[in-house]
Amino acid sequence: MKTILHQAHTRGHANHGWLDSYHTFSFAGYHDPERVHFGALRVLNDDTVAAGMGFGTHPHDNMEIISIPTYGDLEHKDSMGNTQVIRQGDVQAMSAGTGIQHGEKNKNKDKEVKFFQIWVFPNKKNAEPRYDQQTFADKDKHNKLLTVVSPVGSNDGGVQIHQNAWFSLGKLDKGTSINYTLHDKANGVYAFVIEGDITINEIKLNRRDGLGITETGLLALKADSDTEILLMEVPV
Repeated sequence: MKTILHQAHTRGHANHGWLDSYHTFSFAGYHDPERVHFGALRVLNDDTVAAGMGFGTHPHDNMEIISIPTYGDLEHKDSMGNTQVIRQGDVQAMSAGTGIQHGEKNKNKDKEVKFFQIWVFPNKKNAEPRYDQQTFADKDKHNKLLTVVSPVGSNDGGVQIHQNAWFSLGKLDKGTSINYTLHDKANGVYAFVIEGDITINEIKLNRRDGLGITETGLLALKADSDTEILLMEVPV
């Protein structure tokens, strides 16, 4: 087993006033040659957008983009004709493929919105752009790991992306132990602690820490406090 630990305080940070963003991997003005990606996982941004503000319309291509809100309401509009609002409990996936234009803004004028924006390299170039969004109940994540992202064409549940990748969310009570078995032993897992404290394969993690794990087929998790965890299994 090989591991790489990214503690929360070591992340890149940019505060633009309307946008306060922490970068686990190199992004925009933050560049660390040791932290460009974890296998197919390219971007993991922890974003807070001020009331009424947002990202103007901009292009993407050949990237799988996943958004996971944790607070507030994020409005999405794109060149495929989708206008949607994503909220806590929702997971959105967008395959940019041959190219799309989209914009995102805080729908509310009186409170901020917080969300994770995650980019994954696709395993298929120039695919037809697609949009997927689902809502997941907290009870389905309580003391278990719920699949919220899976490969296009699979029957594993969640929104689907063009990659041999699975994302799981769990909300674990303090003292809960649970195992995660990789779908593909050639993959690695990047674990990100949304809230709380957890031990994974005997490595202690705290809020907003990230841990990349390769060369193992099993993760053993134990919640050291009430914890919310995101596991991202991707090719490495």
